[in-house]
Amino acid sequence: MARCPLPTQGRWCGVVPPVAARWTGAVPAALQDTWGDFWLFRFFINAAGYASILVPGYLLIQYFKRKNYLETGRGICFPVIKSCVFGSEAKSAHQDDIPLAARSEPVESSTARQVFKLLFCAVGLQVSYLTWGVLQERVMTRTYGATETEPGEKFKDSQFLVFMNRILAFTVAGLYCALTKQPRHGAPMYKYSFASLSNILSSWCQYEALKYISFPTQVLAKASKVIPVMLMGKLVSRKSYEYWEYLTAALISVGVSMFLLSSAPNKHLSTVTTFSGLVLLAGYILFDSFTSNWQDALFTYKMSPVQMMFGVNVFSCLFTMGSLLEQGALVESARFMARHSEFAVHAVLLSVCSACGQLFIFYTISQFGAAVFTIIMTLRQAFAILLSCLIYGHAVTVVGGLGVAVVFVALFLRVYARSRMKKRSKKLPPGDAPIQKV
Repeated sequence: MARCPLPTQGRWCGVVPPVAARWTGAVPAALQDTWGDFWLFRFFINAAGYASILVPGYLLIQYFKRKNYLETGRGICFPVIKSCVFGSEAKSAHQDDIPLAARSEPVESSTARQVFKLLFCAVGLQVSYLTWGVLQERVMTRTYGATETEPGEKFKDSQFLVFMNRILAFTVAGLYCALTKQPRHGAPMYKYSFASLSNILSSWCQYEALKYISFPTQVLAKASKVIPVMLMGKLVSRKSYEYWEYLTAALISVGVSMFLLSSAPNKHLSTVTTFSGLVLLAGYILFDSFTSNWQDALFTYKMSPVQMMFGVNVFSCLFTMGSLLEQGALVESARFMARHSEFAVHAVLLSVCSACGQLFIFYTISQFGAAVFTIIMTLRQAFAILLSCLIYGHAVTVVGGLGVAVVFVALFLRVYARSRMKKRSKKLPPGDAPIQKV
């Protein structure tokens, strides 16, 4: 390659010098890649993107409230602002009093019909979430475009996967609400943003954690989230719990500890439980616990579960889209999809399974109640661990297997004890005191 006529400058004609090509401004590209791959750095970048939407929204809400816009507002924007900031403020004293449109009254039907419905729900939930789990592990832990000469590349942007899931769930929930009769909506729309933000962060932590820990470890950690859910229930909703709930939570903790401490030291790097993975799992459990308790509080307004799904996903799409655009990550992820059609198929299927799974959840609970749903999902977690070990070759020691068994025995004990307590409470006379809670 020819030199430029000015040899003292030492520049290559039409080409960036090799040393300069490694630098962007004053920061080495290698250092940029290192920081870009560090999960804590990405977390704060994403959080900054969400804050750029949350902070102006908060200031607007405070402005409308100070100006008493509900009384003085006029114009074409008034219905939108009223719905977003004030709502109808109509609450129900108890969640059980809410007339959910999604819930159908039990009707007399043949045993065969009920069995068919139960099989339909069970198979739908298992297929949706087992496929979702397998695809989740495939997308986050394996490369795309690998050949004999090229190692391929991994997809790194977990936020884009969250965006894909939420935008499809938003579309499905919107269509469902438009095509079916729903209760009159009363909650101020901005209140969904809190559950939306924690839901985004929990999903992001869940995807990121798979870069550092094995899928079976993640599933067991998710099974143990009843512990922080109970703690959050104490703090957020001032709930009280039975003694058997504390006992089963302790058994779950013991089982998870047995599994984690029995991890073989010679496992493949991608399945080693690291400190970063444990921190991300803790973040997932913490944010998810807040989400469920905040949604419980929102259900004091008259709304159906599908309306909740729609409201949360409206803000989830807004937050993730804004953050991706600010970072330029949306274009980069689209380019990755264009380079690897297999990834595009996996990302779409991941979103479809997530949205369908949500609808199966609502239908199963409306037809058979929360106890049957919990049993089906507990079995799904066990099948997910087995399937992951078979497909991706995760090794489980004897002690780890016993830990898994302890966790699922504790989960089934919770279902059994809860069903017994419900039956006993129905038999108690109105004046009798229930069993003491703490």
